[in-house]
Amino acid sequence: MRRHGGKMTEQRYCEILKTKINVTNMQDTLAYIDKHLDALRGNYICVSNVHTTVMSYKNKKYRAIQNSAAMTLPDGAPLSRYSRRMGFRDAERVAGPDLMVELFRLSPQKGYRHFFYGATQQTLNAMRSALERDYPGIAIAGMYAPPFRPLTAEEDAKIIQKINDTAPDFVWVGLGAPKQEEWMYVHRKKLCAVSLGVGAGFDYLAGNIKRAPRIMQKFCLEWLYRLLQDPKRLWKRYVTTNAQFIWYLLRERTTKKDGR
Repeated sequence: MRRHGGKMTEQRYCEILKTKINVTNMQDTLAYIDKHLDALRGNYICVSNVHTTVMSYKNKKYRAIQNSAAMTLPDGAPLSRYSRRMGFRDAERVAGPDLMVELFRLSPQKGYRHFFYGATQQTLNAMRSALERDYPGIAIAGMYAPPFRPLTAEEDAKIIQKINDTAPDFVWVGLGAPKQEEWMYVHRKKLCAVSLGVGAGFDYLAGNIKRAPRIMQKFCLEWLYRLLQDPKRLWKRYVTTNAQFIWYLLRERTTKKDGR
């Protein structure tokens, strides 16, 4: 299968602030992953939102990581909404937590195996209980909560070997951005599975935090719900980043018009 950069050529993209975001929907994404699972092994999938897109715009190295991914999915509703404004009328949001749920539901039928890397042992334990309760027959290949410090080269090699020994199809990485994307990029050819960075997905599954009601998700207000849950930690990320996203989009459009 031919690739352009890290991305497979069958896919469509909308470039948003210099990051190529997939034009897709949940059904097409699931079908694509299932059809190309073997080709995706050793590669990674980014689940992107306004925050990561702004970081990517400001940081060339991080942008290269995003654009080298096999897929860069529009987790944030503003990304798919922008794609529709750019003429991709069928562009829809593919939220990381929703993608996890759909793949977990398919797992007993497809025989998918899952490894989880990130969070704390307490969160992983709670997540295991929830997964075994809500998705009977799911194959959890393993879980690992890394220490809150960089691993030594020896430690890193051991955990990669441990992951591969469990023969997973998916390695879910919950380290938060940009750490999880950097981790997936560094290990992209070392793993026998496809890696997916899902940020707060582990906390949702474990019950540590709640997702916004569907009505808030529909109107691009999930960020506000999370902000109200944890204002001290998230106010700068959401308020500042959302404003930067709008400003950078306007600046890019003005620059393109002036360059005509």
